[in-house]
Amino acid sequence: MTLLRRSLPALLSLAAPAAMAQAPAWPARPIRFVVPWPPGGLNDLIARAFNDRVGAALDQTIVNDFKPGAGGRIGVAEVARAAPDGYTIGMGNLGPLTIFPNLYRDMPFDVARDLAPVTMFAASPLVLVINKDLPVNSVAELIALAKAQPGKLNYGSVGIGTAQHLIFEMFRQRDGIAMEHVPYRGNADSLIALLANDIQAMFETLPTILPAIRDGRVRALAVTTPARVPQLPQVPTLAEAGQPGIEVVTWYAVIAPARTPEPVLDRLYATYTEVAQLPEMQRFLAEQGLIYLPNTRAGFAQRIAAESARWAGIIRDRGISVN
Repeated sequence: MTLLRRSLPALLSLAAPAAMAQAPAWPARPIRFVVPWPPGGLNDLIARAFNDRVGAALDQTIVNDFKPGAGGRIGVAEVARAAPDGYTIGMGNLGPLTIFPNLYRDMPFDVARDLAPVTMFAASPLVLVINKDLPVNSVAELIALAKAQPGKLNYGSVGIGTAQHLIFEMFRQRDGIAMEHVPYRGNADSLIALLANDIQAMFETLPTILPAIRDGRVRALAVTTPARVPQLPQVPTLAEAGQPGIEVVTWYAVIAPARTPEPVLDRLYATYTEVAQLPEMQRFLAEQGLIYLPNTRAGFAQRIAAESARWAGIIRDRGISVN
């Protein structure tokens, strides 16, 4: 027995390299990619475009698995609960990862504890648009009009606590404008309201609002990105328009369960980054009104933390809540 006890560590040390040698390299089978949104929309289109190419590069199929509901929280929770083996990953977005944890008490996951951010592979600028007949031509003039007519102008959003809502709350916090918030159920409803002059202004994602800008149904005053976007080269950034520090993009990212092995996360990062920079994918992103913002794994994690802190402050200071 004593001899056996003495030999066991040696036997285990000899067996470990053999076991490691026999372990299949990742990925050895198809990968499940959870999309926390319904099929048929922009998230679906982006996931398919990227995952077809990433799967080919990894020599494995990536299966898009749609788990919509609760503004993306259901699908992200599915990723958070999955085995951390690299065979379940998913899409992360601005709302579920940075805004909602500060807005809802009953979150089914903890971003810092349960998730491993991998990379942001596409981003959508937001555009400040106004009713085409509103007598202003700049952000400064819109703010001046709102101050001159407190409570008379309305702005729309696609819901309480969305980025489109919170950016106006940043304006209110900074400039004291008193515009009334009117939340809508979706992009189509808010656009109809803007065209009808029920609301006078709103922020909207570039892919959604670009057709209405191009055909003159609405006017664009500014974009929320650090630099002007190729699709609207004549439209200034908010910083250029006198509102520095309000830089916001909605983003599309890869997330994995916490404790996923580092080599797997590194390979996912490298492959999605390579695919994002392919000329064909750059064309695809431009066609969809999207951009690619270079980022690292560490940088993306820092972005999530910084944006979460910013939204937390606004939500707390403005007393924003949802029922």
